[in-house]
This record gives sequence, C-alpha cells and structure tokens, in this order.
Amino acid sequence: MPETPQAGGCEFLHRLLQSGCFLATTREYIVQLWITTITAALLVVASQGAVAQSFNGGLPAGWTASGTAGTSGANGVVTLAPIVGSTAYGWVSTANSNAKAGYGLGDETNGSSLRSVVFAAAAGDALKFSFNYVTSDGSGYADYGYANLLNASDGSIAAVLFNARTRPSGTIAPGFDLPVPVATLTPASVPIIGGGPLWAPLGGDTGQCFAAGCGYTGWIQSTYDIGAAGNYVLEFGVTNWSDQDYESGLAFDGITVAGVEIPPAIPEPETYALMLGGLAVVGWVARRRKKPA
Repeated sequence: MPETPQAGGCEFLHRLLQSGCFLATTREYIVQLWITTITAALLVVASQGAVAQSFNGGLPAGWTASGTAGTSGANGVVTLAPIVGSTAYGWVSTANSNAKAGYGLGDETNGSSLRSVVFAAAAGDALKFSFNYVTSDGSGYADYGYANLLNASDGSIAAVLFNARTRPSGTIAPGFDLPVPVATLTPASVPIIGGGPLWAPLGGDTGQCFAAGCGYTGWIQSTYDIGAAGNYVLEFGVTNWSDQDYESGLAFDGITVAGVEIPPAIPEPETYALMLGGLAVVGWVARRRKKPA
C-alpha cells in the first residue's frame, strides 16, 4: 500500500505538484483551485473589516453579551438610528435576563450588557455613537441604561460616555444620581417621551407602563475625544432597579472611532494558515514560470 503522506498541507501539495504523476493541465487546475480558495478567504476578511460592528448582519463577531442582547430593525417606538445605510441597531434589555449589570450602586437587580472587541485608539480620536433608552417602568423604580469606555487591560472604566434613567418627570438623560458622563450629548438633555413603549425587546412588557416615567428618549448622539492612546473596550448596559418587574432596554448604533468602525475580531488561525498556504502556491507558480523552457 502507498505510504500515507505525513507532511503538512502546503508541503504535501508542493510535492504533489512536483511529481510526474500529474499532467501539466492537472497541476494548473489544482493551482487555480487553490488560488480561487485563498482569494475567497481574503475577500471574506476584507468584507469583515468593511462592515466591522455594523448591526445590519447581527451582533458583530467577537462581541460578548451577558444577559439579553440582540439586533433589530425599526420596531415600535424605536425607529432606525439616523445613520446612512443602517437597516438594524443593536440592543440590550432586562427582559429574560438573570445577569447583573450597572455601576453597583446598591439596588440593581437583573440586567444585561454587551462588550465590543478590543480596539486601539490614539489620543484625541473621536468616539461617536447614537443611543435610545426605553423603559416600561416608572415612579421610584429608577432603572437605567449606560455606555462606558473600558480599559482593555483590567476592565476598569476609562470614561463614562452616557447614561439615562427612569424618573417620573424631568431630565432622563443624563441620569440622576449616576456617574457624570464626560462625553458631549446631542441634545444635551432630554425628558422622557411618555407612554407605554411598544418595543419587542421589552418582552412581555412591550406596550406596558407601570407609572409616570415610562417611555423612551429618542435617538441621542454621544461624542467623546479619547484622552490617551491605548487599547479599549466599549460597553453598553441596562439594569432594573429595586425589582425585576417592568423591563427597560437600550438601543445603539453608528459606532465609530476616528471616523471608522471598530475593527472585527482577529481572524481564526485557520484563516491565516489558508492565506499563507495560498501565498506559498502563488510563489511556486511564479518560480516555475521564470524557468527557461
């Protein structure tokens, strides 16, 4: 029986192509097939970089959720964000979540959070995004939503970017009795747009209103100039307060750093192996063509 090849994929392919067992046309076919495969892989990697954390295709690869998170097109009171080309936004909700979220102020119960992949930023880079806080709670049950810029090294808060909090009347964003955001909000402050909000991510509480304070903020833009160069993670979160009834949620979209979207997660090692193998074959073909007849 012939010996089973033990060499690595690229070395075995090279030996196969060098052998006299294959006609030139067969060798050319294999090379073309390999080049086509690697080209497709490169296009996939390039397209991932192009769409990055856009929510049009779902939650971005590498982003991690604790609790309940997802994406949605225009739904109920939450329209699409004013972002060119957007067909969906990301969201987190307290509905059906047993996780914890928030600043740890004392009366947080259940909540959800979503964190981006690690990204590098230079001092002065502008971090921008839009958000929309939605709540079916009210009265003294002060649920809240937030966004933080975290240091990638230890998860500590580098900057509080925004927060919004349920209250019977007055300003909802920024939220009362919460860490003060350092980002610029546009508009700078908003009251709640009252009424039981119809929004599917609220689960069974969509359209419900516990008391004065239920509703939504509409889309607000947050802009923050990063203070120091480093590696960061962007975090969005929402939490119930004092009880687990009457859900709240947060929608977000249009995230850019220095005018571009956060890059996707690093490709899997197998992708790099495929790319390197393809480049090796391309190099072999080039050398063969340079040989005199």
